[in-house]
Amino acid sequence: MAYTFYLDGVQLPVAPSKLETKVKGKNKAITLINEGEVNILKMPGLTEISFEALIPQVSYPFASSFQKASTYLNKLERLKTSQEPFQFIVSRASPSGKMFFNSNIKVSLEDYTICEDAKDGFDLKVSFKLKQYKAYGTKTVKVIQKPSSGASSSPEPPKASVQENRPTESAPKTETHTVVKGDCLWNIAKKYLGNGARYTEIYNLNKSKVKNPNLIYIGEVLTLR
Repeated sequence: MAYTFYLDGVQLPVAPSKLETKVKGKNKAITLINEGEVNILKMPGLTEISFEALIPQVSYPFASSFQKASTYLNKLERLKTSQEPFQFIVSRASPSGKMFFNSNIKVSLEDYTICEDAKDGFDLKVSFKLKQYKAYGTKTVKVIQKPSSGASSSPEPPKASVQENRPTESAPKTETHTVVKGDCLWNIAKKYLGNGARYTEIYNLNKSKVKNPNLIYIGEVLTLR
C-alpha cells in the first residue's frame, strides 16, 4: 500500500511505516450499593495520533520529495509555537492507483522528538504526537439592572441574559468545475480548496464519474464541495 502523509499541506518525504491512532474513551465506572459496579457511558475523548518519520539529509530514490532537513524542522517549530491547529491528512492507495480510505483531521502538535543516531548516517528521525482539535464557543452573561419605580416598592432582582458565542458557519453551497485541457485533480484542489493535497476530497465527491483520480477528461463537471 502507498501512503502519503501531509502536515499542514507539507508532504513528508518518506511515509512512516507505522501509524497509531488512539480513540480515547471517557466512560466512568462507579459502584452502586445494590447493583455493584456499573459503567457510565460518556462521549469519547480527543483522538491521539503517533508515528515516527524519517527526515533524510540526502535525496533517496524512494523518497517522494526532497528538501533540506532544516525546512521540515522549521515547519515543525512554527506548528508548535503558532498555537494554531492544522490539518493532518493520510492518503492511502494501492500500487495500481486504487484509492482506499483517507484520514483528514484537524489536530494540534503536542510533542515531537528529534533523534540523531550515527547508525542512520546524517538522516534524522522525528517522533510525532498529535491530538485532535475541536472548535468550541464560550458563553457570556450580561446582567441588566431594572431601575426601581419608587422608594416603597421592592427592587426587582437583576435579570440575566445568556448570549452564546459559537463558531459561525456559512450555509453550504455546491460548487462545480468543468475540466479543461491541462487540468488535474491536484491543481483543481489547489485552485478552489487552497491545497493540492485535498484532491482526495474532490475525488471522493465524484467517484460515480471519476474511476481513477489520475484520469479526468475535458468537459467533465466535477463537484468541488
